[in-house]
Amino acid sequence: MFPSHIFPIDNPFLSHLGVEFVSMGDGAAELALTVQPHHMNSWQVTHGGVSMTMLDVVMALAGRSLYPQAEAAVTVEMKTSFLQPAGQSGARLVAKGKAFHQSTTMCFCDAELWHGEHLVAKAMGTFKYLRHQRAALKIKPG
Repeated sequence: MFPSHIFPIDNPFLSHLGVEFVSMGDGAAELALTVQPHHMNSWQVTHGGVSMTMLDVVMALAGRSLYPQAEAAVTVEMKTSFLQPAGQSGARLVAKGKAFHQSTTMCFCDAELWHGEHLVAKAMGTFKYLRHQRAALKIKPG
């Protein structure tokens, strides 16, 4: 288990967004974010991309917690359902993810995004474990 608010890996995009690491272990993970003006869409509610980022990352972390040898869990597939607006500037969002099945190379997860007592989005995803950092180096820019 990693200490609160310290991501297990460096991720400049998450740092830029202000996503906070809360917990990770036993097939579950949790992240949080205090919504800022730069997270808004043109309707002045949290942009769906912010919500999807939190759901994606929390599922990957939940999956990785079951397989500590994995250096990464990359998204193969993700489906997101938006139930209601995620909130305006100042809102506190919490993403909770769980792994519900895994094989030797893949993990299947689901997640929820909450604004207080309001469930604002749900997601399900499939993630591939990467065991060696060298695998990530094979990805060449287009």
